[in-house]
Amino acid sequence: MSVAVESMFYTREKPWHGLGVRVEEAPTSADALRLAGLDWEVAQELIFTEAGDAIAGYKVNVRDRDRKVLGVVGDRYKIIQNREAFAFTDTLLGRGVRYETAGSLQEGKRVWLLARLPREYIIAGERISPYLVFSNSHDGSGAVRVALTPIRVCCNNTLNLALDTARRSWSMIHTGNISDKMQEAKDTLFMAETYMDSLGEEFERLRRQKVTESQLKEYVGQLLPMEKDATPI
Repeated sequence: MSVAVESMFYTREKPWHGLGVRVEEAPTSADALRLAGLDWEVAQELIFTEAGDAIAGYKVNVRDRDRKVLGVVGDRYKIIQNREAFAFTDTLLGRGVRYETAGSLQEGKRVWLLARLPREYIIAGERISPYLVFSNSHDGSGAVRVALTPIRVCCNNTLNLALDTARRSWSMIHTGNISDKMQEAKDTLFMAETYMDSLGEEFERLRRQKVTESQLKEYVGQLLPMEKDATPI
């Protein structure tokens, strides 16, 4: 499957596909927008028949930079601009937000940004730096989605994986004001610190739990059941 990357930036490690602009440190949201090639806006225009009549109920989303048609949407569709996505993440994470990757997929039809959370967590002795991923589509194919993930998003495949496997996520259809949904997103995603701290405590509890030999045999038996007519090795 194609990585579908049109433009992107990344910090630290180069993505496996080798695409994008590398920067030494996570830039500000204004820099990230420019480096990711997302410094453009989407406009909605009427759709006309060959006879010149406007088609009721539908509009077309067009990228202002190059007049690229991104998709046909219903007339209730609310555009969420790329700059609004970065402003949303700035507000959600607050001071200390560090952008890790961001970019455009499928010729602008889908965009994402990935930010590292301001603090790290120690889980089962391992240092974990969770990310917040923001995904938006301009072609009408999907909702705005925000999720907590350990996956470093750098292409269409990793974005899908991050969103599909996220245990803590929030979404919004394109029919409202994103600023009005801010508190809902905070309530859903954060207590992120409480969630991560609880996860760490659970891992530590499991790590310290002692297992007897009989319990281990029972667990292995459930995991790898033996055939009734199995012969000894």
